[in-house]
Amino acid sequence: MLLVSGFFAMAETAMMALNRYRLRHLVKQGKRGARHATELLAKTDKLLGVILLGNTLVNAAAATLAGLVTIHYFDEDKWAQGFGTLLIAFVILVFAEITPKVVGAAYAEPIALHISFALKPLLWILHPAVWFANLFVRGLLSLMRLKPVAEDQNPRLSPEELRFLVLEAGNFIPKKHQSILLNLFDLEHISVEDVMAPRARIEAVDLDAPLETIRNQLATSYHTRLLAYRGSLDEIAGILHLRRVFGAAHDEAISKEMLEKLLVPPYFVPATTPVLTQLAFFQENRERLGLVVDEYGELLGLVTLEDIVEEMIGEFTTSMPVGPLQLGWDADGTALVDGASQLRDLNRKLGLHLPVEGPKTLSGLIVEYLQDIPESDVGMVIGGCRMEIVQSQDRIVKVVRMFSPLPERGKDAPVAAG
Repeated sequence: MLLVSGFFAMAETAMMALNRYRLRHLVKQGKRGARHATELLAKTDKLLGVILLGNTLVNAAAATLAGLVTIHYFDEDKWAQGFGTLLIAFVILVFAEITPKVVGAAYAEPIALHISFALKPLLWILHPAVWFANLFVRGLLSLMRLKPVAEDQNPRLSPEELRFLVLEAGNFIPKKHQSILLNLFDLEHISVEDVMAPRARIEAVDLDAPLETIRNQLATSYHTRLLAYRGSLDEIAGILHLRRVFGAAHDEAISKEMLEKLLVPPYFVPATTPVLTQLAFFQENRERLGLVVDEYGELLGLVTLEDIVEEMIGEFTTSMPVGPLQLGWDADGTALVDGASQLRDLNRKLGLHLPVEGPKTLSGLIVEYLQDIPESDVGMVIGGCRMEIVQSQDRIVKVVRMFSPLPERGKDAPVAAG
């Protein structure tokens, strides 16, 4: 009798502890036990009704039998009846409740898949009794204004929950793959303005410049597509594809007239466009480069397909020139950083926590923090990181020396002398 009660207790715990997503995977693999378990969980009220009905009847029968045995051997001795009640309660608790439920929770999947073969016909046999009991259950729930939620109507995992699952699955997912998945979640919260190359760093060709200057610039460019303008970046002429330029140069010398013919109309992108949306736009329009503009149509920067891909999988471009300032801490815990560096890059590569809600570059962050035209040899602490302006020019911070935040160095660290 206790074995039957333990069976129902173990079945209840195992079925409720099943991983639903793992169960769906097993169903797709053709596991019969998984299919039966899914069908049972789709009718949770009936499943629990069968399990609890059987468990309650068996436990009540065990208690009644214990009472009859006590009366048979000890008549109506109150001490014997009390001891018998405590004994049967202890036996049911240990052997028919706690132990089976612990086993069911520890081995939920194998137990549930095998036990479902017994529960399914049992549900059919006890259907009338379960239906009768559920009439009262539904009436009580109706009075409490509660509505049972079907298994297939359970809320799906939110992005935050999925992100937590990826973090928790670190032992099963390679570190690189985990990083890519986490970056994908971050793409939902950033716009093209966060990943673009700012206007000051755009390599562009001035069509009004001397022809020799244009030829030298085309020959030494590290990019395959260049923005072309006339006089200033506010007068955009189009996009030059260097492969087409050098292909045409086999038949005729490079001239301004030839460059004009090879210009491709620019593709403009609003600065607030989400990165994932822009990735879809690039795919639909067969574009790889877009000019980022603000609400007034002013050029803010340039975004490429590679910029978005690097946000997902990390930097991979090898054709870029090696600049004098590299992102990385020196042996003394300092780093010389270009003022035009993106804050997201600094946070990722230097392990910092600089605010990214406002300005997108380090220079813009410092100007906003100081609320004044920056000068050299001025120090400050932003986001828990101590930094010092090494060089500034034309109201722009050119070079900054950053100090690695030590464990004991917080936001209240001393500010460098200025």
